[in-house]
Parts: sequence; C-alpha cells; structure tokens
Amino acid sequence: MVSSERGRVEPAQEAHRELTAAHAGLAGDRVVAVNSTARVLVAAAARALRGADCADLGGPRPMSRFPGTPDPVRRAAATRAATRVALTPAQTAEVDAARVADWLVGQYPRRRYPGVLLGSAHGAAAHLAAALDMPWLPASFEMSVHWSRGAVDQPRAALDHGAALTARLLAGNPDVHVRQVHCPASRGALAGATVSLSVRWRTLPVAYRRFLADRLHPGGAVLLLRDARTWPVLDEGLGHSFQVGSPASGLEPVDFHPDSHALRQVLRSAGGDGARWEPPEVTAPREPAETGVDAGFTDSVAVWSGRHGHPLHRVLFPQPEALSAATADLYRGWLRRAGKTGDRLVVECGRLLDPWQVVRAGLVPYWCENATRRRVEGVEWWLAGSEPFSSVDVLPEPPGVRSPALAGLPQWLAVAAFGRRRRALDRGSARGYPVSSVPTSRATEVLRNQPYDLPTPPPLPVADALGALRDGGAAQGLVLR
Repeated sequence: MVSSERGRVEPAQEAHRELTAAHAGLAGDRVVAVNSTARVLVAAAARALRGADCADLGGPRPMSRFPGTPDPVRRAAATRAATRVALTPAQTAEVDAARVADWLVGQYPRRRYPGVLLGSAHGAAAHLAAALDMPWLPASFEMSVHWSRGAVDQPRAALDHGAALTARLLAGNPDVHVRQVHCPASRGALAGATVSLSVRWRTLPVAYRRFLADRLHPGGAVLLLRDARTWPVLDEGLGHSFQVGSPASGLEPVDFHPDSHALRQVLRSAGGDGARWEPPEVTAPREPAETGVDAGFTDSVAVWSGRHGHPLHRVLFPQPEALSAATADLYRGWLRRAGKTGDRLVVECGRLLDPWQVVRAGLVPYWCENATRRRVEGVEWWLAGSEPFSSVDVLPEPPGVRSPALAGLPQWLAVAAFGRRRRALDRGSARGYPVSSVPTSRATEVLRNQPYDLPTPPPLPVADALGALRDGGAAQGLVLR
C-alpha cells in the first residue's frame, strides 16, 4: 500500500481502501476491544470536545457488585463476559483497519480544530485534547479474539494461536503490524481465554489523512505522543511479534521467567500452574513495547505534516508519569491564568477519567496508567515535590486481578493524604478492590459532585502548552522536539 516514498498512498490503492472501509468488514466498534484504553480515551476526548461527560461509558462488569465472590467463580464469570464480546477466529479475516480508522475519526464533532494529537494511548492525551480543543487519535488499537482451548500458563500455545489469527488479519491489512501480548499479570484468567492483539498502523491511515486535511486550521499543529518504554519481543519479521508480559503489568521482564516467585503468584491467582510455563525465546531484547508507536507511522506523520505546512512536535516520555506530571502542571498554570485557584487535584486511574467534568470543575488532573505500585509511587513523588493542593480526590481503578505488583488501598490513601483540607478516596472504586470492577461512568458520578467553577477557561494556545510540557517534563525525562 505504501509507495517507494514512505508514507505516500497511491490514488488507486487509496480509492480501494475507501471503498473497503465504507462497504465491507466488521464495524469499528465491533473490532476494537471494549475496555481497551485507546477506545475509552477517544470516547472521552470526543465527548469533551462536544461539551459532554462520560456518564454513558461502560456498565458494571460481572461480579462487580459482589466483592466477596470466590476467585474461581469470579474468574469464570469474567471469562464468560470477555468471550461474549471477543471476536471469533474467523472474524479476524473480516477486520479492516481502514474502517476502524474511519470509526475513530467519526466520533469527533464536524468542525475545524487548531491542531491534532496523535500517538500512544495515555490519559493525559484526553486532558490535553480538552485543554487545547484538539482531537486525539491513537496510532494503534487493541483486539481481543477467542482462544477456546487456551491456557493462561501456556505462552507458546498462545503464540501459535495468535500467529494463525494474525496471518488472516494481515492478508487484508498489509499496512499494519500486530503485536501479541500474553500477560497474565495484567489480564488474569482472560489471558487463557482470549488473545490480545495490538494492531499498529505502519503509515498514517487514509481516514486520518482525510480528517487532518479537512478539519485542521491552516498551519494547525500536530503533536505526536510516543511512549518510549521497551520490552523483550519475539519478532521474525512477518508482521507479527510476540511479547510475554508488559510494562503495564508493573513487573519487570525477569519476573516472567519460569523461576520467578512473582510469576508463580500471578499464575496461581489466574488459575494456572507455574510448572507449565515455558515462554518462547526472544529475538529482540529491547523493542518498543505495545504502548509505543510504529516507526513507519512516525515517518508518515512527518511526511504529511511537512507537505501540508503543519508544524510537527514530537513528545517522547520514558514512563507514563512523566507526561501525567507535565500535564497536571500545565493544567495548574492554565487554570490560574484564567483566575482559578488550581489547587484542587483529581488522581485518575486507567479508564476512570472524565476530561469534561475536570474542566467544568476547574480541577487539576493526574492520570495513573493503572493501579500498580510503580505508577502510584509516581504520583506520590510528584505530589511530594509540588506546591500543596487544598483537596485531593483519588479514583483507583480496580484491575480485576491479583498481582504482587499492585498498590494496596493504604498506598492510595497515602496519595489522598496530600490534600491539605480535603482527602477523598472514592469508596465505590475501593469496594472489593482489587478484584472488583467499575465502569468509566463511575468517574463521572464522582466528579459531578464537585462544585462548578465556571466559566471554563478559553482553549490553551499550542505554544503555551508546548512550553509547559517542556518545562514540566524535563526533570522526568520527557523530551519535546
């Protein structure tokens, strides 16, 4: 699909992809995994640009109202729910990444924007979108596919099954790379019932190109966010790579070694057996993790931006907290310049966020990627070095699994304790933590109870945002170029 000049799409091929996206394949909302971070963030950002909150996002997951449910019963219920919404192996041949891109851009209001955010899925991207009045579009999307004879403790079998699925998908989508992630630490028993495929665009999709050409103001900025974390990977150069574990698990690659005590704990809680764990050999010890951006996508964005006169700004962050902290500092300055206090903080986690309610209430948002100790320690360190906040509200998303890497409720309470006058840990999120689950709309319910702080500030100029990211992120290794 890509010509000799990287990122360029031939007219005949583009017309074919547009026809395919319009009339064939599965609908985008059927393909993209229901609870995937990118899906939730696009939905949240699109609602914020319409002046709407996330009250309609997500419903309770199985057993979420019964935190005392025995683990085997809870695992079985979660597995049944996951397989109901997962794709069948045959449906992978019907996936059209171009149609997914159409679905993603179609969620945003039809108007002009001062710029666009692209790249890695990070909650701060949705908050930057709300502050800058810009859409955010992911460089990849996640799929969940049935693995009827799967086992959480058999990564080699997962690799074989995922390779067969990927071959079907790549036959109709040569412009993507598929990263399969087998991580019982972050997915629990679901890693033995479904396979998780992260589909990365290797070039800017046609729908994205059309969206940028039609919706950006002349000279509008393009901000490319890139998660720079790496992970050991098996990649034989066939468009499919395989990854055991994930940086999002809160564990290190060595923790997925067969002799690891942490791995045995994880597998036992997921209904597996550490004695059967035999991961395949890796071919690349430091490849971009599934949270990264394909190099071809980055090059394609650069080519498009240069040709159409849109300045490109690359934002690289070594860990999620670098972008979270820089965005929180950015919000504080933005609110204060608008005459607000900037002294009320909300610490969000995972899918528990609502950018519109944050802006409506005049809050400073800090997003934790998940409930692992490492991510919670990140917000603790940032709070310890920041000007104190008068109030701190904490929304810990229960991951639905048990893992030695998870933060306990006392650590979350320690985060809330940084508030000088108000210290609040959401009880609904904490009930049954860590094995219960709550929908995204829970964040909306909590934030709706915050007092209004209207009018909302005018959109933040891009130059001011770039300056704030550069100043606030430099100490944590964030690079802006």
